[in-house]
Amino acid sequence: MKKFLIIIKLIFLLQVHALFSNFQEVESIILGAESVEEFIPFLKNKKIGLVSNSSSIIRSDYKKVHLLDTLIKLNQKIKAVFAPEHGFLSDKENGALIKNDFDFKRNVNIYSLYGKNKKPSPNQLKDIDIMLFDLQDVGARFYTYLSTLYYTMEACAENKIPLIILDRPNPNGHYVDGPILEKKFLSFIGILEIPIVHGMTLGEIAKMINGENLINSKCEIKVIKMKNYNHNLQFDLPLPPSPNLPNKISINLYPSLCLFEQTPVSIGRGTNLQFQIFGNPKFESTFSFVPKPNFGSQNPKHNGTVCFGKDLRLTERLSKIEIKWLIDAYNEYPEKNKFFSSRFSLLAGTESLEQQIKNNWSEKEIRESWESGLKKFKKLRKKYLLYP
Repeated sequence: MKKFLIIIKLIFLLQVHALFSNFQEVESIILGAESVEEFIPFLKNKKIGLVSNSSSIIRSDYKKVHLLDTLIKLNQKIKAVFAPEHGFLSDKENGALIKNDFDFKRNVNIYSLYGKNKKPSPNQLKDIDIMLFDLQDVGARFYTYLSTLYYTMEACAENKIPLIILDRPNPNGHYVDGPILEKKFLSFIGILEIPIVHGMTLGEIAKMINGENLINSKCEIKVIKMKNYNHNLQFDLPLPPSPNLPNKISINLYPSLCLFEQTPVSIGRGTNLQFQIFGNPKFESTFSFVPKPNFGSQNPKHNGTVCFGKDLRLTERLSKIEIKWLIDAYNEYPEKNKFFSSRFSLLAGTESLEQQIKNNWSEKEIRESWESGLKKFKKLRKKYLLYP
């Protein structure tokens, strides 16, 4: 019994040490938005626009506060806030129409950059001297905060407004993978000809957009870098970046499972395990779940129907897009001609992936078809990296 207790105590101490080590490592990161002393001088006597949502949290005086409240406390002139998909509070489901609003508590207009108005308009920018951009991205091409960055840069360039980007970690920044988006599939869910997983922070991508002339004219940008950050670091986000990415497991699985969005397969919307499970009523499995309307999805796929599939919560941290799940799901689905929707290629950024799976290409063959594009992108990417 004594030996058993010693072993249990040793395991506990090792776990505490691991948690404490991780805590020290994560706490040592200083976010761009936390380096207030670096960007405040640029805001002096300026009317400010802020691209932000609920993820724009910083540590100040040993507590977590929103960047907007910090700026107001510092007597900065905030003229307008611009919110991406999911809204300023990050509480709207994907695709939800978000209208402009007014925050009476903070006395500021909130303009939606999702829906018909994806780009700050000249009228919305007419009283603004400088823009701040502070959004938590997840490192996938089809996550639309990247598109919001693109259109913000374009609008600032056209209206000759300087843009300060307050950089944040990329939780999938440790790898680069997937097919390169083909030009004919450029859209709001794929604004750049890059792979699905690009391995860059938004600050790095902003430099690439400017450096490669990907907008009509260069935007005057300044990136406030993070301190003590590297691309391989595992970073637990303080808040979910959107309603259906509740934790680091879902964020890591997102680039792989999002491809199911344009198929009959549910990825757990309407459950509490979004982007951690997948299934369909026609699959055979011992694992099952029932999607129902909830905070993140008012009308989830297969609402109220038992889905059978896989529980991926114990999956080790992915360092590649796991396309095996997509291949297996296609092969198991009885109605092959109804598996891929008409928008699958828009999401994948290429027609090839759908055709390769239909033609029974192996995972190895599909991955080999990405190699030349990824090699070229990695060479380009290297020019704009701010962190090791």
